[in-house]
Amino acid sequence: MQILILYVGIYALIRFVRGTRNAQVLLGFCLLVVSLLLFTYLFRFDVLARVVYFLLIYLALSMVVVFQQEIRRMLALVGGQRLFGRPYILREPAAPEKLCQAVAYLARARIGALVAVERGISLCSYEDSGVKLNALVSHELLVSVFTPPLPLHDGGIILRDGRIAAAHCLFPVSNQGELATSGMRHRAAVGLSEETDAVVVVVSEETGRISVAHNGRLHRYSDEKVEKVLLRWLKKAMPHETRSPLTLTDWLMTHVAKLLKARWDVGKETP
Repeated sequence: MQILILYVGIYALIRFVRGTRNAQVLLGFCLLVVSLLLFTYLFRFDVLARVVYFLLIYLALSMVVVFQQEIRRMLALVGGQRLFGRPYILREPAAPEKLCQAVAYLARARIGALVAVERGISLCSYEDSGVKLNALVSHELLVSVFTPPLPLHDGGIILRDGRIAAAHCLFPVSNQGELATSGMRHRAAVGLSEETDAVVVVVSEETGRISVAHNGRLHRYSDEKVEKVLLRWLKKAMPHETRSPLTLTDWLMTHVAKLLKARWDVGKETP
């Protein structure tokens, strides 16, 4: 059972970190640890084994520093699980198509835009920095919000359950070195995707290019296929039909019930 728990924990960590810029660091760390342990075990170097175990403690602490962004996002995902759930909200089925059309128009008109689609991690803390709207997604509303010199054109829009929750929101800015030449919208898009699991769409007002930020990475696409790729991203982030997410209470009650049933079955089989 302990080996199974350890295996599940390592597998979940790899799944969570996979695709991030520190994935190779985690792989190298795991290979280093396994190599050192096998070396000391096969050659029976007891003194060296103690030194290795001592060094592994400091290596583990250094991993906390290296993966601080991933750890923050993981804790935010765990903390974002609602204890008693929330009522099911039917998403607007046409929201992805409407958003895609509006973003394509903004790109052709060279109007900058920043749209964050909320997923598992709540964006309420960023929503509080803007102006709450709670409006249906429409081509006209999205274009009017981002068109200067209207007061809401700066900042980002947050979409929740197929509706525009808020506009003029402030997002955290990424410190990645490769984004040094990028604009503020692109760095804010990547910054929000580093701390949450949101899908963030950004339109450059200089080039009219559409990009998608997710999991701390900025995806840029060619003009020929950008609309198809963008629509696929949005449909994944805003599914037409979905079940209410499993809450912490549901998970605990399910596993407690299974444990009690197993104990009850063992008790009945005992003469």
